[in-house]
Amino acid sequence: MKKLLLSIAVLAMVCGTADAQSFLERLGQRAKNAIEENIGNKVEQGVNDVLDGKVGNKDKNKKGKVTEETEAPETEVQETAQPAAGAAWTCEECGKTGNTGKFCEDCGAKKPGAEAPKPKKQTASEYAKSDFVPGDEIFFEDTFENEQMGEFPAQWDLMSGYAEVGSVDGRKVIAFTDDGFAEIQPLMNDQQHFLPDVFTLEFDMYLQTGDGLGGDELEIAFGNPDLPNWNGRVEYVVVSFRDDGYSRYGWTVQKPNGGDDITGEKLLSLDESGTPLKDGWNHFAFSFNKRAFKGYVNGVRVMNVPTAKVPSHFWFNHGGQYKYACISNVRLAKGAVPLYDRLSSDGKIITYAITFEVGKADLKPESMVEINRIAKLMQDNPGVSFEVQGHCDATGSDKVNDPLSQKRAEAIVAALVEQGIAESRLTPVGKGSHEPIADNSTDEGRAKNRRVEFVKK
Repeated sequence: MKKLLLSIAVLAMVCGTADAQSFLERLGQRAKNAIEENIGNKVEQGVNDVLDGKVGNKDKNKKGKVTEETEAPETEVQETAQPAAGAAWTCEECGKTGNTGKFCEDCGAKKPGAEAPKPKKQTASEYAKSDFVPGDEIFFEDTFENEQMGEFPAQWDLMSGYAEVGSVDGRKVIAFTDDGFAEIQPLMNDQQHFLPDVFTLEFDMYLQTGDGLGGDELEIAFGNPDLPNWNGRVEYVVVSFRDDGYSRYGWTVQKPNGGDDITGEKLLSLDESGTPLKDGWNHFAFSFNKRAFKGYVNGVRVMNVPTAKVPSHFWFNHGGQYKYACISNVRLAKGAVPLYDRLSSDGKIITYAITFEVGKADLKPESMVEINRIAKLMQDNPGVSFEVQGHCDATGSDKVNDPLSQKRAEAIVAALVEQGIAESRLTPVGKGSHEPIADNSTDEGRAKNRRVEFVKK
């Protein structure tokens, strides 16, 4: 409870008491209850450990940096009477009756006797029906690959709190290590005006279950100082996660007329059937198209607001003490032009939505969104054939980049063939870093050079 009070005190000092109270109200009573319950359980467990003579085992170094861990602690299952599968149950915490899932629909408490969630594999099929269309022109991207561990990342602005470059599951991240509180924003020429009226935002979060890992809460806040707003925000999304698998995705959006707002939520708990979340890395995405605001988790659309105020900037606001508190692979891109229009005007399609694991030719699952769109284009236009070109930036040597870009082009061809496209219509060509379209000395330039081109044959 002391840590909760400390976080509130810090928030009060930074924003003022009234703003802090407004912020907590926006997060929603349910999310607050979830965090308080989690912290209370941790304190109680710590007392029991002392009484039992147990010694705690923390994988956190002296500076509080997030470090890689291959396995999370197993969740201890209490031997309590468990309601029959599929039967309604009553929450022991708040008394809510008629619950049918693994968590209480009112307070988020776990079902008595519920088993620990089992890891689930994420496959490309999760993205097969996604309507998310990544923006065509990247204007901000950060994988943190070239950042120094323990330092604040060069492409970001720290608004409040504390954050540093860390490592989770072998990937560099921006980690929220000191009591979990931090507000960060991409470093731009104009911090209040950098979002166009059509854009996409993507990033990854690492979520893992296991007793004692703590709770995570990330607010993705969108603001526009030129429009009436709430404490700088015209809309915001809050992703809450607890180490027992409970997760909530909630949103509050202002309508353009300013007189109404739209609120909603989805429970995306890891051990609920049909949830898009999984143990490990999860891909979050947002698209804004002049007024339509949509949110996606691992390719599945979970938020769809038809009318919203146009934001001009955004920032991440993190709270909660969670071992894997971090974000990675942040990307902002402008607009989205239909594929056939691009092909007709340019004779080729340049895409940044087909991505790979670092240093490998393994397609990331979210790449299937764009691959499916290319496959649909080729199915609708049987006379179209492509040379599939893989391009790299100049970070590595030609000895590495040339064969890697070739293998990546071949991986794309193989994925399209799996979608029913004849292999004879596709020619994979690795271009390495030999044909840049932007300056390799800047982060933005390197991001533009890391691309895939479908050149009409």
